[in-house]
Amino acid sequence: MPVRLPSIPPDQLTPEQRALYDRNREQIAHGFTAFTTARDDGALLGPWGVFLHEPAVGQAHYDQIAAVTALQCLPEPAKQVAILVVGARYRAAYELYAHAATAASEGMDAAKVATIAAGERPTDLSRDEAAAYDVASALVAGGVLSGATYRAARDRFGQGGLNELVFWVGLYAQVSITLNAFDVPSEESWA
Repeated sequence: MPVRLPSIPPDQLTPEQRALYDRNREQIAHGFTAFTTARDDGALLGPWGVFLHEPAVGQAHYDQIAAVTALQCLPEPAKQVAILVVGARYRAAYELYAHAATAASEGMDAAKVATIAAGERPTDLSRDEAAAYDVASALVAGGVLSGATYRAARDRFGQGGLNELVFWVGLYAQVSITLNAFDVPSEESWA
């Protein structure tokens, strides 16, 4: 099966791509180490590799991620649950692979990760995880977030935490859609 957007080896990057590549490598080193993000030749995989093809869009995307990351209101397990819900909804192979590994590296039970990745709600969610699951699940289903779900999450995380949760869901919906458009697999075998 041909690759829709092949990974770009570092020695073939334009100056604009190289600037984004360097930024991506820094981001990867500070939080994306639980899974494979690059080939042996240094070509980036997953969303990093895709966004290198349009560096202006990639830079804007990572500016938004940096802004949301700086909020730091939402507990990490809740964030990972929300991201897994989004990946499961869109069936984004690389997203599920990456964030299943991230959640596991942060101590989330493998059965819980597998249940969420299968599109189901685990019965053993913590209160934070349950609030995040409910918000993410409702948002990716479409329509306005119900008042009860909104209030429950706001009461749990505060307004800043709820804002951050909503932003993560939106960002990872974009990432999942992008990965699916270019058929980015979970097991990277790009030439």
